[in-house]
Amino acid sequence: MKIDYKILWLDDQINDFIEDEIIEEVESFLVTQGFRPKITTVSKSEDFFKVLDNSFDLILTDYHLNDINGDEVIKKIRSQDYSVMTEVLFYTAKADLKDTDKISRVSFLETNTLLGDHRDEVLRATINLIELTIKKFQDIVAMRGMIMQETSSLDVEMEIILKKIIDESKEPETIINVIKTKYKESNDKFNKNIDKENDIDNILRIIGASHRWRAIVRNLDNGEIKAIMTDYEKEIIVIRNKFAHAELISEEGRQYFRDRKDGLDFNQEFCQKIRADLIKHKDNLDGLKTELGN
Repeated sequence: MKIDYKILWLDDQINDFIEDEIIEEVESFLVTQGFRPKITTVSKSEDFFKVLDNSFDLILTDYHLNDINGDEVIKKIRSQDYSVMTEVLFYTAKADLKDTDKISRVSFLETNTLLGDHRDEVLRATINLIELTIKKFQDIVAMRGMIMQETSSLDVEMEIILKKIIDESKEPETIINVIKTKYKESNDKFNKNIDKENDIDNILRIIGASHRWRAIVRNLDNGEIKAIMTDYEKEIIVIRNKFAHAELISEEGRQYFRDRKDGLDFNQEFCQKIRADLIKHKDNLDGLKTELGN
């Protein structure tokens, strides 16, 4: 799941947007949507193209710059040298975009400073475009969930098939005993392997996420970080496992995922909370690493 929302903003008067707290308002909006804002601001096209890549979720730029025109900017963005297909918003206070070719995933905003503040109109257009890209991102999340659901469905089908084989067998007890034996052998093998293992990296990789979390909590001093870390399992590990086995539901023109066991809905609002929890716990882990001197 994507946590950071990255914006690349080019304007030779970018300091005006900073001083008017337009950048801060965009950041605050992204936080309310459950994202960590990462806004890179530049005032020169040279600096813009130095950092330009496909990692950005949105590109904002004035169409009329001192050192380059907007049509040249978009040509370079979409050229083979960069091949960046990120959503782009061009804005201008001059009403001269009527003959501009409408390029895929590029929006144009003409503001009228006589009717309203130019920067406020840019802010409104930016938030609208962010909402559009978030909706597209939600579709990506749904696609990932759909793959998880198909895998879960196959697991259920295999369980049904295996039960049918056992029910129709002449010696069902024999099959059950073999299943139990193989299961115990697998766990015995795991236990023997972990006993023989002395490399710390391999051990921490083998034990899995839940045991790693428990080991961290056991070895933390009582305090704020330990108190918050106790929520990690229920907010991250348990939710991830539930999401992996959630069922795709379609009703009343919308789609979402629901955990079959307790009916938990993975809709857009809940996914927003998951992103916020991921940010919280990532920050906690970063703080813990800092405390440990890493």
